[in-house]
Amino acid sequence: MSKRRVAYYYDADTGSYTYGLGHPMKPHRMRVTHDLVSAYGMLEKMHVLRPKRATPEVMTEFHTDEYIHFLNRVTPETAEELTYHGTRFLMGEDNPAFEGVFEFCSISAGGSISAAQRISSGAADIAINWAGGLHHAKKREASGFCYINDIVLGILELLRTYPRVLYIDIDCHHGDGVEEAFYTTDRVMTCSFHKFGEYFPGTGTQEDRGRGKGRNYTVNIPLKDGITDDAFKRVFEPIINKIMEVYRPGAVILQCGADSLAGDKLGCFNLTMNGHAHCVQYLRAFNVPLILLGGGGYTVKNVARTWTYETACALGIQDDIDPNLPWNEYFEWFGPRYRLEVPENNMDDLNVRDGSLDKVRATALQQLSHLPCAPSVGMHEVPRESLGRHLGLDIAEEDVDEDGGTDDLDRRLAQHSRFVYKLQEPGGGSDESDDERYDSDGSSYRRRKRMSILSNRVVNVDPDVGRAQPRGRRFFKSAVRWDETYGRVRLGKEPVLGSLNGSRLGGMMEVTGRSTPGGDVTMEDWEDGTSV
Repeated sequence: MSKRRVAYYYDADTGSYTYGLGHPMKPHRMRVTHDLVSAYGMLEKMHVLRPKRATPEVMTEFHTDEYIHFLNRVTPETAEELTYHGTRFLMGEDNPAFEGVFEFCSISAGGSISAAQRISSGAADIAINWAGGLHHAKKREASGFCYINDIVLGILELLRTYPRVLYIDIDCHHGDGVEEAFYTTDRVMTCSFHKFGEYFPGTGTQEDRGRGKGRNYTVNIPLKDGITDDAFKRVFEPIINKIMEVYRPGAVILQCGADSLAGDKLGCFNLTMNGHAHCVQYLRAFNVPLILLGGGGYTVKNVARTWTYETACALGIQDDIDPNLPWNEYFEWFGPRYRLEVPENNMDDLNVRDGSLDKVRATALQQLSHLPCAPSVGMHEVPRESLGRHLGLDIAEEDVDEDGGTDDLDRRLAQHSRFVYKLQEPGGGSDESDDERYDSDGSSYRRRKRMSILSNRVVNVDPDVGRAQPRGRRFFKSAVRWDETYGRVRLGKEPVLGSLNGSRLGGMMEVTGRSTPGGDVTMEDWEDGTSV
């Protein structure tokens, strides 16, 4: 097998974070995987790099400003207040506000962005970031253990160089976050192989094919419980081969979610380590720039085994490594067999029993046959720095006032302007539907059905709790008005003296004539209705 230049991204801090006691997502699995990769001596065969952590500004290339600002300041102590009692940003128990959540996200996103930059520059043929692959995160909220969608950020980086990018997802759960981000474009094709039914996130039917220019560029392969290596291969190879033939992507991202393995705590497939890794080997043979990302996987020892083996597949040495595990720091975890393997179990394959697999494959191939040819796009060099920075007109951080007043005001005015102009577009403003809302970046969102990845049940959350939602253009409404009768400014809720009975009039006059300590009217006086 021919050699490939492989870049391997790893940050030693990524395994130090925890979602909390009893939570199935274990960031420590990245450290276990890295230790096993090192024990097999693979690090010497790759370019091992520590990724640059993603900044909040970079994250807002996809996510909203409000959401990134929230992640940057939320703590376990302030989560209840900042999420408006669990109705915004972090909903349900899937995504806790653990200590260091933003730093964890910056490592994950930074690794995928760095991998995309490495591929785009031509410095590597394959790039690996096992800390990435968090495919459920939405533009303005966390979902399914995922806070920042590093995959979308990586694809956006690839689109600077490549006219077409293919995203393939073999996680047991549907890659809804990535699909939603590129649902209306033909520059990114998404293909997800996932379990469908009463299962998180409840999306990913074959009727979901994209919209507008992106029609037929979203491919979903819904599967049932217990799919085996042979059955998965029968549906994976012909569909991917057809996609590569008609779409001809410039780069491919493969999300290697390991919860599709047999015996996973939250998964329901029956794939072995070799069957899962076959996807990596099959895509490597096309000789197209490839990025391998992590994802789900909740039986830590099987996750570490599989991602280690898939690292060997990227290097082309999978036939040369010893199936008996070498000594490593976590050697005891892999007992009692201590082998590099994930065997199948005795689950029934419902896909073969009812013949649904052939129908799914035929439907997907028919959808792909409707694609006329690979879409083209006019490409030009995209500058990686702003015009102001290029001309030396930007303001250095040390030149900004300590309180950051001017810059903060500019940012808030820009956000408000985008919000106002969006409302004034046709169909906006007071004509906006009950189910549609706008964020400060001017983008709309609709209420969606939310499921919990832990329970696979619908979570009933009202997204409007704690969210100020004007129904029209009420930008300059004030509660203060001029009272012609008494010739003074009066708050709207302050009672008119003429409407008071005689018993309260004297007391009201006494209160009105009484001054506050220090002689100044305070904000509490405004709220209590004291005259100005």
